Amino acid sequence: MAQRIRKGDLVQVVTGADRGKQGKVISVRPDVGTLRVDKVRVQKHHLKPGRRGARAGGIVEIEGYINASNVMLVDPSTNKPDRTRIEIKGADRVRVFAKSGAAVPEPAGS
Repeated sequence: MAQRIRKGDLVQVVTGADRGKQGKVISVRPDVGTLRVDKVRVQKHHLKPGRRGARAGGIVEIEGYINASNVMLVDPSTNKPDRTRIEIKGADRVRVFAKSGAAVPEPAGS
C-alpha cells in the first residue's frame, strides 16, 4: 500500500490541541501510523549535561509524534487541507487531491 503522507509533505493538523497548524512532515512511522510535524506537539526534554549532544544540558524542545489520521495534506493551489486518493497512471501510482484532481507535489527530500 502506498503511503498517503510522506516525509517532506506539507500537512495541516485537523484535530487535537494543535488544530489549524501547518508544517512539514519530519518523519513517518508507517508501521505504527504516526508522524512528526515541524513545530507541532512540541515537548520539552530536561537533559543532564553531556547527554544526547547537548553538552551543556538544559531544556531541549523536540516535536512529538501524532497520529496520521489527525493530519491532512495541504493543497498548494488553495492552501487548505484536502483528502487524497491514489490513481494509477500507466505503471505509476500517483497521489491526487480529491477536490481539485491535481497531483500531489513530490516532497523535496525524496
